[in-house]
Amino acid sequence: MIGKGQAEPAAADRAASRADEQPQAGRPVRSRAALSLLRRHWLAAVLLAAGLVLRVLVQFAYRPALFYIDTARYVSNNPPGMDPLGYGGVLRAISPAGGLATVAAVQHLLGLAMAVIIYLLLLRRGVVRWLAALAIAPVLLDAYQLQIEQTIMPDTVFEAMMVTGLALLLWRPVISWRRIVAAGLVLGASATVAQVGEALLTPAVIFVLAAGGGWRPAIGRAAALCAAFAVPILAYSAGSDLITGSFFLSHTGVTSFYGRAAAAADCATIRLPAAERGMCPTKAQQARGPDWLEYGQGSPIRPYYNSTTVSRAQTDSEISDFNHAVLAQQPGRLLAAYGHDAAKLFALTRTGSPGDTPISRWQFQRVFPYYPPWSSRQVVAAEISGLGGGGQPAAWRPVAGFLRAYQLGGGYTSGPLFALAALAGLAGSALAARRKADQSLRRAALGCLLFFAAGVFVLGVSDLFEFSWRYQLPALVTLVPAGALGISVVIGSLTARHRSS
Repeated sequence: MIGKGQAEPAAADRAASRADEQPQAGRPVRSRAALSLLRRHWLAAVLLAAGLVLRVLVQFAYRPALFYIDTARYVSNNPPGMDPLGYGGVLRAISPAGGLATVAAVQHLLGLAMAVIIYLLLLRRGVVRWLAALAIAPVLLDAYQLQIEQTIMPDTVFEAMMVTGLALLLWRPVISWRRIVAAGLVLGASATVAQVGEALLTPAVIFVLAAGGGWRPAIGRAAALCAAFAVPILAYSAGSDLITGSFFLSHTGVTSFYGRAAAAADCATIRLPAAERGMCPTKAQQARGPDWLEYGQGSPIRPYYNSTTVSRAQTDSEISDFNHAVLAQQPGRLLAAYGHDAAKLFALTRTGSPGDTPISRWQFQRVFPYYPPWSSRQVVAAEISGLGGGGQPAAWRPVAGFLRAYQLGGGYTSGPLFALAALAGLAGSALAARRKADQSLRRAALGCLLFFAAGVFVLGVSDLFEFSWRYQLPALVTLVPAGALGISVVIGSLTARHRSS
């Protein structure tokens, strides 16, 4: 017979044994759950792995990072006030941890994170797994996206902020006030990184109003979104006013339409004040395109910018007057030039046209690229030194050669695919107006509307100023997801109609 004192240690031993076994039993359960998750999402996992491998190769191919003509604007605000400096703050927050190589690594992680967020959003809005996975393939595998992630430029951070703002609005079927305010703050802050972020207010408001719930609550939510959106922009502009005396995000928002207007103008017939007549280019100058007219040293705008007798405020005013004169007197010429450039996204091949910003600037090179006179060895060395170092610029030629071959050999999102995504996104967005539709279809249509409208406004505003393949990259995280949602909505709508007939 066992006494009480003997029974208690035995019971304690059994309890301890069970406690030891529980973690061991938990590990196989977790492993099986992980394997099951991978099996269900195997295509997305394969694409994420491929995207990770490509990003690692890019990180090693160009050290510590790639630099563009405009990089100095964000590193050292040179020339002052040309662009918002939100990205400069990001650089200074990240670079102490390991220099510019760390910045590039973080941007690559943002690229992967955007793909994951978009995939989850599409699943939550009813898109089947294989279609949702295909929708993230472009942002994961597009070589132009990989190149910009390795470059010290604000594009990747802007894309990530845009995707974050859209995700806050789309994560749940019902939009809470808290998420509306958070989305407004994030989307508004994106304009302090890239000024084109100002264009995101309109699609966000359209989505909030289209989501319904009664006109009065919808208008209240839209007003809250607008107020939250304005907060970071007003805060930045107020800080700019205290430091520089100018209440704005940058000079670029005031004058950058000049290149587009000057390239389209008929200088023989346009009526201009004598002080602005010199801004009108010759036909030979117009043939060099909006980018050269805006920034080229021989552009007719240079004497205005370089004037020592006229203030910058007066110069900005005269440039704005010139732009308005072209818009008011020759709108057809502007519209034709704008439409011609906007259609380039859907072209069969990825090439450059005369007058465009050279596409080679966004392509991998076999050697470390410089763009004199704005980007030289000395300038890049100063930029690296100013942001925590990272070693001398160098390219690993075998890998750089592979990346260039991959990019030029078709490693990018084709124009016809963008066209398909745009058409599907347009169709899905149109179905968002059907308030009596099945709720799951309507949620997918509203998601489609938000992605599609965000792409249209961001791309459309960018193309207003000039065409650059760099400015088309937001299509990867807007039009492509919109296309997947649109396809899902159209198929679901046709299936529902067939069942009811």
